[in-house]
Amino acid sequence: MPKILIIEDEPAILLGLKDELRQEYEVLEAENGARGSELALKEKPDLILLDLVLPDLNGFALCQRFKEEGLDSSIIILTARDQVIDKVKGLDLGADDYITKPFSLEELKARIKAVLRRKELAPVEEYRDGQLDIDFKKYRAAKKQKPLKLSYLEFKLLRFLISQKGRAISRSELLEQVWGYHSAPSTRTVDAHVLSLRKKIGKNYIATIHRGGYRFEPLPSH
Repeated sequence: MPKILIIEDEPAILLGLKDELRQEYEVLEAENGARGSELALKEKPDLILLDLVLPDLNGFALCQRFKEEGLDSSIIILTARDQVIDKVKGLDLGADDYITKPFSLEELKARIKAVLRRKELAPVEEYRDGQLDIDFKKYRAAKKQKPLKLSYLEFKLLRFLISQKGRAISRSELLEQVWGYHSAPSTRTVDAHVLSLRKKIGKNYIATIHRGGYRFEPLPSH
């Protein structure tokens, strides 16, 4: 479960965000910059919701501190200011997105999912495990040092599955992320490509999840 830290000094907003988000995320909270900084550096959350106006430290200073400390958390700035310069400054300091108050919870949740997904989809350059040797930049693959002939879509599918290693991915999500289809009448094309990949790399690499799609998770050979 992804971990989110909310740094917000308005009690009503903090309570509302916490109650809504804890249904899907592990939620931490801080009512000022000092506590927020302490929690962020200790807990290393996946994402920080950061209010710009705080009673002690402003959001810009915190954002800069997090990046200087090498914190890898994604940051969404919460701001009541509707000035472009504030938004640009926040993004320049390393924030991933911003949302202006007042905002709808549905919009914020959509922004959170988008930012977390971008982080998850950081490109995988290679994969090696002693059996498989995959170079996604050069589109080269080998198994036990013997070259494998993978199609472009098979490379793309395998790269996405590896980037989401350990997570069950639905066929519809694979169609959207790998093929670029936002709607399709059939998911058989996914099954056909997974079957082809299994024949080439070995069936123990891609697990079928009942009613849940597929997951890249090397399984014990039988």
